Parts: sequence; structure tokens; C-alpha cells
Amino acid sequence: METQKFSYDNSIVRAFLYATVVFGIIGFLFGLTAALMLFYPELPEFLFGTDDTTIKSLGGGIDGLINTHGAFGFGRIRMLHTTTVIFAFVMNVVYVGVYYSLQRLLKTRMYSDTLSWIHFWTWQIMILVTYVTFFMGINTSKEYAEHEWPIDILITISWVIFGANMFLTIAKRRVRHLYVAIWFYIGTWIAVAMLHIFNNLEVPLSFTGWKSYSAYAGVKDAIVQWWYGHNAVAFVLTTPVLGLMYYFLPKAADRPVFSYKLSIIHFWSLIFVYIWAGPHHLQYTALPAWAQAVGTGFSIMLIAPSWGGMLNGLLTLRGAWDKVRENPILKFFVVAVTCYGMATFEGPLLATKNINKIGHFTDWVIGHVHLGALGWNGFMAFGVIYYLIPILWRTKLYSTKLANWHFWLGTLGIIFYAVPMYISGFTQGLMWKQFNPDGTLVWKNWLDTVTAVIPYFKMRFFGGFLYLSGAILMVINLIATVRKGSFQKDVPAEAPALANISGKRKEGEGTHLWLERTPMLLGILSLLTISIGSMVEIIPTLSLKKSVPTISAVKPYSPLELEGRDIYIREGCNACHSQMVRPFRDEIVRFNGKNGQYSKAGEFVYDRPFLWGSKRTGPDLHREGGKNPSSWHYKHMYNPRSTSAGSIMPRYPWLIATNLDRSKMVDKMKLMKSAFEVPYTKAEIDSANSWADNQATKIVRDILSEAPDLKDAYAKRPKGELEKKEIVALISYLQRLGTDIKTTEIKTASNN
Repeated sequence: METQKFSYDNSIVRAFLYATVVFGIIGFLFGLTAALMLFYPELPEFLFGTDDTTIKSLGGGIDGLINTHGAFGFGRIRMLHTTTVIFAFVMNVVYVGVYYSLQRLLKTRMYSDTLSWIHFWTWQIMILVTYVTFFMGINTSKEYAEHEWPIDILITISWVIFGANMFLTIAKRRVRHLYVAIWFYIGTWIAVAMLHIFNNLEVPLSFTGWKSYSAYAGVKDAIVQWWYGHNAVAFVLTTPVLGLMYYFLPKAADRPVFSYKLSIIHFWSLIFVYIWAGPHHLQYTALPAWAQAVGTGFSIMLIAPSWGGMLNGLLTLRGAWDKVRENPILKFFVVAVTCYGMATFEGPLLATKNINKIGHFTDWVIGHVHLGALGWNGFMAFGVIYYLIPILWRTKLYSTKLANWHFWLGTLGIIFYAVPMYISGFTQGLMWKQFNPDGTLVWKNWLDTVTAVIPYFKMRFFGGFLYLSGAILMVINLIATVRKGSFQKDVPAEAPALANISGKRKEGEGTHLWLERTPMLLGILSLLTISIGSMVEIIPTLSLKKSVPTISAVKPYSPLELEGRDIYIREGCNACHSQMVRPFRDEIVRFNGKNGQYSKAGEFVYDRPFLWGSKRTGPDLHREGGKNPSSWHYKHMYNPRSTSAGSIMPRYPWLIATNLDRSKMVDKMKLMKSAFEVPYTKAEIDSANSWADNQATKIVRDILSEAPDLKDAYAKRPKGELEKKEIVALISYLQRLGTDIKTTEIKTASNN
């Protein structure tokens, strides 16, 4: 048989590796900054300065924060952190592993160097454009999918290029059967393509701007988003990293994978079960009960395949545990796989209703997510990097001692991060639900439940600092290793040519062995396996009107309220505030009063996107309308500590200084009517500006009559100035929330 000579492309691996390290540090810094702001909300003021915090400044005094226009607000920093860690750190290391392992597993160079580099640059450009837009407040607010529509298109293009290069490389392979890691790469590509496209269906306000609105509304948007959101964890943070585990862990341990059969069970059961679990993020919400139940059931079943993969990874080290003691790479892999097992056991527990009603919206979820992100994703990435650097630069690692220091600092960082968040979550969940014998809430003041957990926020920050410190040691170690090594761009290799044989199953050939040599069929079956749960959960909710009963009292947002909602989204307010009062006694009493209403599906029919949130640092806002006077909201946004002593909410003075841009207000109403059938009349659209003027005038009249100090502050300023500010639009939205239904009875229109 002819032996063919070729070379492996290491340059593309090096490029993605550098990107991984750089964006990893940036992502950790963003995370540490967000953690610091949760107990030191004055950080932006410290960095940018403020000349005057007296009441006179409320009238428009100079403030250092105003010049930032909110670029460094908590909501935006949090989005930058999550998108950097997911899309820039984890996905770049996935590309490192795929481009390195795929060539060697298939005994061939990547199909096209040009496609490899187009993929690299489109992905990095996407990340940089995301930074610019997020700092500017351009986002959709949808968790892990905050990118606006032009970036979504760029992600799609880059992903298609990556997939084309991968599948064409598989087609020209010199190895007949596909190794288990490649199954996970294929499954990942198919699932992410489907999730990204369907979740990010949106209608641009114009094709020359960045603003868009989700194609789905309310409950429908919620189920599609968490079908995507949970499976972003599944098929971005889990399945491709499992592919890396199946390649790099056996390589580092110099042992074969423990069980081929267990690999088969792990792959197919995982991609089938995982896709169903998204609705467990929406327990006790306005989502249909059957969808919640399905999400819970499949979440519990998810323990089996997840732990099958964990055990397959750990048992691969049989006979090699002595190496773990000496090899920092294996140390990282062992802790990573262990964290994967812990997180995938805890996730199904949180999906059960009894635990979810305590844990959801609390820091318990944050601890759970970061156990996976810091432990599973981070430590797998570090292990892969430490494995590849000496190979790519043909030298020994500069310092094993520094790598061990990194390991222990990172491990302590995970402990100091996750454990305080678990304690904080338990504390929050129990405090929220505690009643006195007379039926009143023990912790009626929300701030009491916040200040109780601030010590844990500080411990979390310390854990993040340790984790970042370890990563900095890694950078020092890598730079020293690279300097003393010699990089080999093209690695010579040779392998026999692959003989052509029939694609039909041979006599005595196992079913899965046959699938492994027929990539097209393997891909089709993966698509079908992944699609079943998606179709069962998504299609009924999107297609049946009766799944979202119409409430006749619920009306579309006024033009000013629509603008205020967009400001709320721009600032990332949903990162800290939910808009979903669940049907629990404590939530109804806390957010409504004894005769209040929990949130109903029909209340969200005009919400694009939905804003139910996933974390309550501040209280729920779905019944906020009318609870506080407009002047309170004004002062609260200027300086939350002036109205709520001890608040950890950041300041928003730029809202008071900046005029509202109404240039697209009418276009927004027209889009809502034409694209989404929102029942605005022609007269309402034509009179949008006067409608907004009248509402703004009333809000300002209320503010000045309620607060004499503000009346005095604005007495010497031009008449009508305050009516033009962004703060008034935001107040109009906040005062609208939950006011459509105020009684204990709800009249519903026809469900047909």
C-alpha cells in the first residue's frame, strides 16, 4: 500500500492557543471586577471620579461617571465576562484541541489552511466587535446570546467555515474509523449550529443599525432561550471539552480509554438527553407545567450519561495514579473531570422542584455554574495548554514547580469561590421564605437578605483572585518555555493511503464500527438524536395559542415605555433583577402584598425579549409599577444608597444627564405592528411623539411635586429639560411593570 507524506499544521494551533491564553486572562479580570462590584459598588466612582454627591448634583451637576455613559456598569461588565469566558476562552481552547487532535487522529493535514485562518480571524474579530458593542450597551440581554444580529451572522459564518473545514478533513482522512473524540466534535458542531440559529432569530429595526427584537415573545422566547442557554452549557462547555478529554487525558497518562463501549453509551445518551433539560431553568414560572416536568425528568436522567463519561475519564488513569502525583497536567485533568462529575450531579438536583424553589435566583446557581466553568472548563484548558506547549516548541516545560503552584492556587480558588456561593445561596433562599407566626415576612426588607451574604461575596472575590493569580503564573511559565524552545510550523508525517471500500456494513462488523467509518451517517444520526427533544419541547409551545392565554387587560407598551425598556436592556438590569413572581406565598407577599398576583403567561405577550432573569441580587421587579414614587426611582438611579442604605447597586447618573434619542421611536412601533402584530393603531403611531411628551410631562410633574429638593434643583434650569432625559423613559417602564393586572381576578380573552 502506498505510503503518503504530508505535514501537520501547527501554526493554526499556536494562533488559537495564544488567543486562549490572552482571552482567558481578560475573562478572569472581567469576572474579578464584577465580583468586586458586588460588595464595592463605588468602584466606577473610584476609577472615574465624581465631583459632587450632594442633592444639588441631582439637577445635572458634573459627574465623572457621566462621561463613561455606563460603559463600565455592572450589567455590561457581567456580559463581557460571560461572553469572554464562553466564546473567547473555552471556544478558543476547543479549537486548539480540535485542530491539533483532528489532524493526528485522521493522519492528514486540515483540508484547507486558508479556511483555518479565515475561521481564526472571523472568530477573533467577532470577539473584539462584541467588546465594542457591549461596552456601548448594544446587546439583546439574552443569557449567553447577548450579541446583536450582525455579530450573530458573523458567528454563523465562522462556525460554517469551521464545520466545512472539519468535515472536508474527515472526508480526506487516512484512518478508516473515527475515534470517540471526533464523535463529540461532530455532535457539537451540529447542535451549536441548530441552537444558535433558532435562538437568535430576530428582526432588525433596520439593516443599517444594530437594534433588533426577538422573533419570539414572552413564554415562547423563554423556552427557546433556555433550550439554547442550557444547551450552550451542554454543547459549548461540555461536549467539545469531553472530546478534548477523550484525546488528551489518555495521551498524557499514556493509557488507552478505559472502555470503548462506555464511550459509545456516553456519547449517544448524552446528546439525546441533554437537549431536553433546558426547561428546568424555568421551574415555577409561567412556562406550561408539562414542559417544566419534561425538563425535570430528563435533567435527572442526565446523571447517568454524565457520570458514565466522568468514570470513563477517571478509570483511564488505572495503573497511572503514580504519574498524577508527579505530573501537573494529569493533576489538572483529574480535578477537571471530578468537577465535571460534581457539577453534573448537582445540576439535576437543582432541577427538581423541591430544591429549585429554594436554589433558583440565588447564588447557589452561581456557585454551580462556576464549579463547572472554573473546574471543568478551566482546568481542562490548562491541562491541554501545558500538554501542548512543550510539544509545539520541542522543549521541556520551563518550570514544573510553577505549574504545580498554578494547580494549587487554582484549586484553592475554586474552593473559595464555590463554597461561599453555596452558603450564600442557602442563606438567601431560606431568608426569602421565612415567616413570622403572624404571617408577616421575617426579612421583609430585601436589603437585609443582601447584607447578610456580603461576607461570602468577599470570599468569592478572594477565590477569584487566587484563580487569576494561578493563571498569571501559567502565562509566565509559558513565555519562559516558548523562549527556550523552537517552534515547528509544519510537522512532517507519513501514513498509508486509505483504500476505497464499500460503505455498506460488512459481515460480522459491529454496528458502531460501521458508523465510525461512515461519517455522513454518523452526522445524520447525531442530528436526529439531538433534534427529537428540541421538536417535542419547542414546537408545541410555539405553535399552540392556548399555551399562552391572552389577558384582555394587558396592553402594548407606550412609545416612551418601549424606549425605557430598551434602556433597561442596554444597561443589563436583568443581570440582577428578575421579572417573574413565582406562585409562592413569600414571593406574592414580598412583591405584591397579600392579595397580589403571581406572574401569568399572558402578561408577557409583548415582551421581546423576555426578561425573567436568572439571578436576584436585587428584588423582583414584575410588580414594581406604583410601588415607589417616581422621585424615588430618580434618586435611586442617581445614587441607590441615598434611598436604600447599604445597597450594592451601582449608580446610573448618565441616565439623568443624557437626552433620550427618540429618532427611532416611531420605527419601533411600526416594526412591532408589522412584524409582530402588536395592536398599535395608526393614530397611536402617528401621535407617538405627543403621546411620549404627555407621559413624560406627567412623570416629571410627579417627580417635582414629590421631592421639593429636586424641584429646587430644577427651578433654575430650562423648562422642559428633565422631560427629555433617559431617566424619564426608564421610570415610565418601571412604573408600568405589573400594573395591567391588579385585582385577584383575571379576565381572559378567547384562547383561539
